[in-house]
Amino acid sequence: MNTLSEIEDDYKKRERRLIEKLHKQEAALAAANQKLKQLTENQRAPVDETAEQHAAREQKLKEELYRDPLTGAYNRRYYEEVVRKTIGPAGVALLDVDDFKICNDTYGHYAGDMALKTAAKAIQSCIRESDLLIRYGGDEFLLVLPSIPGDFLQTKLEQIRTAAQMTSVPGYSHFRISLSIGGTIQTITDPLESIVRRADRLMYQAKCRKNAVMVEVPGHSLAALEKLLQKKSQILLVDDSAMNRMILKEILGGDYSILEAENGQECLEKMQAEAGNIALVLLDINMPVMDGFEVLKAMNANHTIEDTPVIMISSEDSDAAIRRSYELGASDYVNRPFDARIVYRRVTNTIKLYAKQRRLVQMVSDQIRARENNTDTLVGVLSHIVEFRNGESGSHVRHIRIITEMLLHRLLEISSNYSITAEQQDLIPLASALHDIGKIGIDEKVLNKPGKLTPEEFKVIQTHSMLGAKMLHDLDQFAEQPLLQTAYEIARWHHERWDGRGYPDGLKGDEIPISAQLVSLADVYDALTSERCYKKAFSHEKAVQMILNGECGAFNPLLLQCLTDIQADLKEE
Repeated sequence: MNTLSEIEDDYKKRERRLIEKLHKQEAALAAANQKLKQLTENQRAPVDETAEQHAAREQKLKEELYRDPLTGAYNRRYYEEVVRKTIGPAGVALLDVDDFKICNDTYGHYAGDMALKTAAKAIQSCIRESDLLIRYGGDEFLLVLPSIPGDFLQTKLEQIRTAAQMTSVPGYSHFRISLSIGGTIQTITDPLESIVRRADRLMYQAKCRKNAVMVEVPGHSLAALEKLLQKKSQILLVDDSAMNRMILKEILGGDYSILEAENGQECLEKMQAEAGNIALVLLDINMPVMDGFEVLKAMNANHTIEDTPVIMISSEDSDAAIRRSYELGASDYVNRPFDARIVYRRVTNTIKLYAKQRRLVQMVSDQIRARENNTDTLVGVLSHIVEFRNGESGSHVRHIRIITEMLLHRLLEISSNYSITAEQQDLIPLASALHDIGKIGIDEKVLNKPGKLTPEEFKVIQTHSMLGAKMLHDLDQFAEQPLLQTAYEIARWHHERWDGRGYPDGLKGDEIPISAQLVSLADVYDALTSERCYKKAFSHEKAVQMILNGECGAFNPLLLQCLTDIQADLKEE
């Protein structure tokens, strides 16, 4: 049996061991806390950096969301979501690029794009950083000038009009830009929407004259302003004989405002000074300094003959002179001596005819613009349905369209191998949005599978090209609609490859329509640089290198050259 002292010693030993163990645990805990603190400090910097990167990415996405990629101005979405809610005071103007439809149809879609970029650049050169330039429609810009004095608005808009008129479109120096501008003032109580509608009506008043500025007169109603605008049409009399000019002025001066010029040179100077304000020119043939035929040639060269009618009035009655006048663009020919009533009626009829023609052109342009906007919207809705079902980002279709357009523009610049009309230049980028429409008919489990597809599943995915082509071909309007026919080419053949190893038909080289070739390359580039459920995004440099190295299939060497040429712009996009 242990004595009391032995038991006491034993307890003391146990107590010491427990205290030592406790000290060790405390030391271990302190070390763990120190380690945790160190880890926390080490991780804080990357977390802060990640937060900054996230904020920068958010800002970049917002900028991309609200910017028009072509002109760099804000887009209509920015107006609808941000600007529409703003309050005055501000100057508000709508600016329309004159004859934009004619430019597109005559010179092609690329020329139209360049005209819009040039116009936007000219406008931006005249405004402050605080001012807002918005691409409001296809060829219309909305300008908001916060706190601009009402008496300075006209001056500012005239400055913009002149700046646009002085610029030339790169590569199309013969095409001159002009703007029709309507402007008014938004007070603190005016909703911006109603002010924009008012500016729109003023802009259409300006378009009747073209290359003009109409600003709402302070203190006058719009009806009063329109009454002011209903002034006499202006006629330019060009004759070296003061007597002849006086006779014509007597005949026409009651209903028309009369300008006079003694020779062809003075005529051109007055037409330039009164650009857009002359309803008709009465032109003699035989004059000093510059004769009537030289004036007609000059008007053809600067395209004013297209908008300003000319009636030749001369004692020269030979068939050759009359024929030459008509060949140079004269609208009518009057011989001296003449009947005053016949001259008056011919002048009046010609002015009315041209005014009606301008209204019809405007009406047709408005209808075409409305149809194009509706088509664009419907195509956008369909493509986003496909994207949503396919689990792709909402920007995929927009990227495809932009890249296709960039490749197409570069192709037209460096090669004439392909006969691509102005209409096709518009249709190919628009139809590119429907390239994957056949995926609507693919099982979602296969379509959105995160892992690698089995050979059987890949064959199922490949059927989307034929499914899409069939959907489009079976539409009632297919035979009459070039958009559907272009979309069919793209949907069916955008997975074909230059060496014939694509699908579904194994087409080779230029057996593949150029529309499908363009979209194919755009699709591959965007797929590489985008994150998908089964892969991370590659960098721009890596994606281009993979395509050029043939790692993504074979492509038209000409299009690979285009891809190389547009690399800098592509990276910015």
